[in-house]
Amino acid sequence: MKPAGIIGVILIVIGIIALAYGGFSWKEHKKDVDIGPVQIGHTEEHGVAFPPILGGLCIAGGIVLVIVGSRK
Repeated sequence: MKPAGIIGVILIVIGIIALAYGGFSWKEHKKDVDIGPVQIGHTEEHGVAFPPILGGLCIAGGIVLVIVGSRK
């Protein structure tokens, strides 16, 4: 398989994941006060959202690259 086909398959997988999950998030624990044995902190949640159009464009671009990569 040509490099264009491999990149196309990767784009299709990324597009499917983007449509299925819609983004990802993670939690981060931060210390506010640390005085000897007393510790006060909080947890912040961060996230990155993927718009559905981005997932669709990845799938469409991946299909085009697979077709172009499979031609001789």
